[in-house]
Amino acid sequence: MQIEMENNKDIVFLTGDLGFNALEPLHQSFPDRFINVGIAEANMIGIAAGLALTGKKVIVYSIASFLTMRPYEQIRNDICYHNLDVKIVGTGGGFNYSTHGITHHTIEDVAIMNVLPNMQVLCPTYSWEAREATKSMMKSKKPTYLRLGKSPKTNFFKPDFKFKIGRGFVIREGKDILLLVTGNILDCGMEIAEIIKNKTGLEMSVISMPSVKPLDKKLILETSKKVKLVATLEEHSLHGGLGSEVAMLLSQSHLPKLPFIPSALPDVFIKDVGSRDFLLNKAGLSPKKVAKNIIKKLGR
Repeated sequence: MQIEMENNKDIVFLTGDLGFNALEPLHQSFPDRFINVGIAEANMIGIAAGLALTGKKVIVYSIASFLTMRPYEQIRNDICYHNLDVKIVGTGGGFNYSTHGITHHTIEDVAIMNVLPNMQVLCPTYSWEAREATKSMMKSKKPTYLRLGKSPKTNFFKPDFKFKIGRGFVIREGKDILLLVTGNILDCGMEIAEIIKNKTGLEMSVISMPSVKPLDKKLILETSKKVKLVATLEEHSLHGGLGSEVAMLLSQSHLPKLPFIPSALPDVFIKDVGSRDFLLNKAGLSPKKVAKNIIKKLGR
């Protein structure tokens, strides 16, 4: 973001009173274009809309649960209705604030952002995608929601990857099963592929989908033609996320009916407190549990 703000004098950065030990360099470098609005998310979106109407490119940054739900009406009416150049950057998607309780669990954000006209929704799965998604959204003039989490330590980048909003990336080739992953749970997806290969000998194709809206429909349909089962994986509610989008796409396509299994967070509040891995396991999203469900679906 430092480089983006250096290269574009029209960028203004707003934060909802967070980012300490992370945003100080931005504040020091651009004191006139860095505004700490305080714990006032609705006001922050209103300020962002006003700045965008004067020709500014605005970034708003906060914890994802607060940034999407508290000011939702303002995002809808002030940003999306007017199709303004505002980038909404939410940190801590899914269970990344696992020890803070359900107020900080962000499990509905993709769904509610997805239904807004004009809004782009990006959920990068690891550090390269996060960097490239940021660059791409800053080139775009459309409202964009960027959902961030902790990047897996593994780097899944390949030399031929060129990021574009609306594009998916084949991380692992496989002829038997297709697994579509969005958000920072890609490492779990790769582990699922290994478990299934070791237990059944079946090869799983793993595709990263950092762009949920627009979705790489062409890649999904082309890959689905070649496999026995399609699955999705996301650290988000079962309703309204990647799984819902893929299910709708497949149901409206002319492809023969395929077994489909979405892996996502159940339709309950998980009140336990613990590590992210603990909560994912509680939600049924551990690699072993997901792999077992896929194998069962295939009748293996």
